[in-house]
Amino acid sequence: MSDPAIKTLDEIILAEPRGFCAGVDRAIEIVERAIAKFGAPIYVRHEIVHNTYVVNELKAKGAIFIEELSDVPPGATLVFSAHGVSKAVQQEARDRGFDIFDATCPLVTKVHVEVAKLAKEGYEFIMIGHKGHPEVEGTMGQLSSGIHLVEDVEDVARVQPAQVEKLAVVTQTTLSVDDAAEISAAVRARFPLVREPKQQDICYATQNRQDAVKIMSPQVDLVIVVGSPTSSNSNRLRELAQRLGTESYMVDSAAELRAEWFEGKSRIGLTAGASAPEVLVREVIDRIRALGAVSVRKMDGIEETIKFPLPKGLKLDDIAPPGHIS
Repeated sequence: MSDPAIKTLDEIILAEPRGFCAGVDRAIEIVERAIAKFGAPIYVRHEIVHNTYVVNELKAKGAIFIEELSDVPPGATLVFSAHGVSKAVQQEARDRGFDIFDATCPLVTKVHVEVAKLAKEGYEFIMIGHKGHPEVEGTMGQLSSGIHLVEDVEDVARVQPAQVEKLAVVTQTTLSVDDAAEISAAVRARFPLVREPKQQDICYATQNRQDAVKIMSPQVDLVIVVGSPTSSNSNRLRELAQRLGTESYMVDSAAELRAEWFEGKSRIGLTAGASAPEVLVREVIDRIRALGAVSVRKMDGIEETIKFPLPKGLKLDDIAPPGHIS
């Protein structure tokens, strides 16, 4: 007879919301519509979103992902990724005469617009974000100077803006909400006059997915996050669960699940980053069921209804003029 104190795999609890956000939906649709309208290949600067499955699916349909614009042939159709690009990249693309569709998430564009507006008023900026992330490079690249990156509280103590009377703070949209709040507090403490955005820069989807993990983590023995290693918001979900004291792993696909993770675990929490498609979640559920889980329960949570409009020129009956930018 088995020891009742030993937990056996029983239930999967699905976080709500999880998976694709409106910005990711829009970016993928832009690439798919461009392929349908103009034919393959369509060139995309950087991964359209940070998910291996999505990128491979779009490659199979005719997308070619590049990092350098010199790899794009003259006259080609080019899509900027959801993370946004610098002013220099925008200008180079125009100079090369590409047909351009901008899939930058509108919530990232909001940050770019704020930077441009305040820069004209003489502001310098502190940006909270991760060095090397394409969104950070795109936002910092809205200006040629006067924007300073901080990754943690220690960086705040070291940053040296040229002046503090006109100083504003902006944030990468996919950060940990709690980490960003801590760093923002350090910025305010050092620079009491700092101007903060009217609405926080961290996007609604990042906030909602992190809030769901905060509710789910205490209810489960293990959290699985579906997301690719390059996905900032997916990494933050795994870190958050771990910080809350729940063992957590991130997987790019069901093939990465390891049976030993589930030994002695009864309730499994499952979520997905904002760039991870639901098909991967379903495959992970099937794999955990094969390991012994008998039921799946969806948490109550926020229903996301936001939808962003597509750029002009991508309706299949539109005719886009050559050399346009949308």
